[in-house]
Formats: sequence, structure tokens, C-alpha cells
Amino acid sequence: MIPLSRIRDSFEGVIPSVIATTDADGLPNISYLSHVHMVDETHVALSNQFLSKTAGNVAANGLATVMVVDGLTGAQHILDLIFDRSETEGALFDRLAAHLSILEQGMAGIMRLRAADIYRVLDCVAVPTPYPLETAPRTEPVDLIEPTAQLSRLLTQAGDPESLLDTTLDGLARLFGIRHAMVLVQDESGQRMITIASLGYERFGFGAEVAFGDGIIGTAAATRQTVRITDLSRGRRYVDAVRSMAGLEQTASIPLPALDLPFSQIALPLLVQGRLLGVLFAESEERFAFRHRDEQALAIIAAQLAQALHLAEQERERPEPRAAAPSRPAAPVSPAARFALRFYPRDGSLFLDDDYLIRGVPGRLLKHLVEEYLKSGKQDFLNREIRREGSLMLPDFKDNLETRLILLRRRLSEKGGPIRLSSTERGRLRLEIDGQPDLVIVEE
Repeated sequence: MIPLSRIRDSFEGVIPSVIATTDADGLPNISYLSHVHMVDETHVALSNQFLSKTAGNVAANGLATVMVVDGLTGAQHILDLIFDRSETEGALFDRLAAHLSILEQGMAGIMRLRAADIYRVLDCVAVPTPYPLETAPRTEPVDLIEPTAQLSRLLTQAGDPESLLDTTLDGLARLFGIRHAMVLVQDESGQRMITIASLGYERFGFGAEVAFGDGIIGTAAATRQTVRITDLSRGRRYVDAVRSMAGLEQTASIPLPALDLPFSQIALPLLVQGRLLGVLFAESEERFAFRHRDEQALAIIAAQLAQALHLAEQERERPEPRAAAPSRPAAPVSPAARFALRFYPRDGSLFLDDDYLIRGVPGRLLKHLVEEYLKSGKQDFLNREIRREGSLMLPDFKDNLETRLILLRRRLSEKGGPIRLSSTERGRLRLEIDGQPDLVIVEE
């Protein structure tokens, strides 16, 4: 029997598998499977979606034969299986359901997973070919232990959430060769992910949103499961789903950074004690860019990044900052330097002149800072006083404010407008404005 680990690439779902069963009278039936998942060296899981005839045959004799195909080489293998059990919940079921939810987007749920059927593998043999397969020579697997250890060490040296984000993306590029990646955090509604850091794209896309359940990013967030697609060429319609963004209107949205033609993508949830902080996402223009071993290495990095972000925020809350610098009146400006800020309380949307800037907590934060500036000329603020401001409607968990400030600073920098926000020292930030803002509150 060939070890299943030796044919792991055949379980990526790039090429549909075939399952053959017989009924009680020996009449055969053949169907296609969207996914065969390797559980361990002696078990596989089959996605039970709409195979009523197959299910009936397996119920009659418990036997099935499956052919899996390696998406890289085209090699085929036959698995002789005997039914073990069926699972309708749990980690394995959730993993298969998350993967299928990507494939079913736009298909009205016809591929919804009913159960993960677990089979014991009795035998695994190669299918002989009349002619040798013409494939590119296989390269030796890259050892990911060393780059994982290096990036792990770098993360322990990062002193604040912003440097953690930059260190992660820079390390993925330098040590893993992952040139296109981003980190998204959960917004206050708990229904959207917001881009806070990115690398390798023509635009940074700070503030770009992805709704829970949309594409691979939204699915990873909604299910809290890692989702990995090794070959998107089977359906280009999925790419549009990956780029889906939640917004009130087309004018109030920021384009999500994305490759024009990705073939491989992976999204890993950032979890701390079961709570979702964000999603680490990477993509590539190459097929099979993210294999099983890449997923394992990135899972370690994602777990450490989540924990480090959580601990960094707590650490920033401990020291008692010194008193804020005294406010000073804003310098008079010429009428020509005036600009408009429109704020919508309904969702915290903020527009700079006619251009959409940001919304939610970051929008309310900037509106509050500008109001204080207009009242007294105040430019220096402490994180702790911001937290006490009830009008901002900050979420209860503390590690949200720091990431929102990072997002706001980066969005303002990317926009390149007359407003800048900088972090001068721990727990302290400074607002700089060129010109005179006219803040208008638009009630709807």
C-alpha cells in the first residue's frame, strides 16, 4: 500500500475525484466528488453533498472505490475504502465546509456540505499509464523550519502592533518568497474585515473591506478556519467573490488590493482564545504556491502574530503616561486653504471634500480629534483619554483601539491629504492639519 502522505497533492481538489460504488444487487454507480480530504495515513474524508445514490450503496455494503488525481503531475491512484463514520459537526466538518463554501459562491448553495464521511483506506495503488507522464521535474521540498524560526524570532523583537504587522509581511516576502500578502482586522460590527497592512500591490488599500462569508478572506473570518486554494483556474468566477467588499454605496468604498489573475490563495484566521482578531491572507500568480507544508508554517506565524498583537496592546495599556502637552491655539490660515470634512453619524463615514476617507471607529476617531482641534487647537492626545470618550462607541475589547489608530494613520498617509496622524511615543498621538477644516455633520 502506498502511504497517503506520499500522494498528498492528490488531495488538493484541483482535479475532481471519481467514486465508484455498487448497490445490493451489484449494480455499479459512478459519481464525481469535489473533494477528498486526507485525515491521516489510514483515513480519508469524502464530502457528502448530493450523492444520494452513492450514500445508499455505501449504506448497503460499506464499500467504495475512489480515484484521486495529482493536479501537478496528473498521476492517478486508486483507494479501496470501507465506511467508518459520518460527521456533521466538528473541526473536520468545518474545514471541508469552509473549502466548499468558496466553490459554491454564486451557485445558490447547491454544493452545501451535508456531512463529512470518514472511510478507512484498505489499499492505495497507482494507476498504470500506457506512456510515461510528461511533467516538469519535481524540485526538492523547501525546508520551512528555518524561515519559520527566523520570522518567529523577529516577531518577538517587534515592540508595537504596527511593527508587528510590517515585520510579518516583510518576513513573508524575504524568508518565504510570498510577495503578495495582507492583514485584515475585524471591524466593530463583527461583520466585516478591514485591510490594515499590505505588501506587493500597486495600492495599499488601507481601509478596504471584505464582508464575512465573501470569498476566501470572508470565509476564513466567518468560519474561523484556514482556507487554502491551490489552483483557481477551475473557476475564475471565484476571483470576483474574493474581491467582494461590503459598502453602503459605490462612492463609499476602497478597492481591495488584489492580483489580476491569482492561481493560489490562503487565508488564516488570527485567533486568541477563540476570539477573532483578523485574517492573514496571501496569494500568488503560480499554481500550488501554498502546499500543505506552507499552510503548517503559516499557521504558526498567524498564531504568533495574533498572540503578539494581543499582548502588545495589553502592554501599551499598562504604563501610566505623563500628562498631555498643553493645547495651543491653531495658527490662522488663509481662506484658500480651507477644506471640507463631511461626517455621517449613522455609520461613522467621513468624506474629505468629495472623496470617501474612512468609516466606523476610525471615522469617529478622526471626527473627534478634528472637533477638539477646532475647539481649542489641541493636537496632542492620549490613548487613555480617547478610550474614555463615549461618543466614539469603542468596542469593549481593548486590542481594538490600537489597530484602528494604525488603520487611520495609514489611510491618511495613503490619501496624502491635509490631515496627518502620528504616534509620537507610547500611548500618545499627534494630529497635524494643513489648512482649516470645515466639519459638517450630515444627519440622515
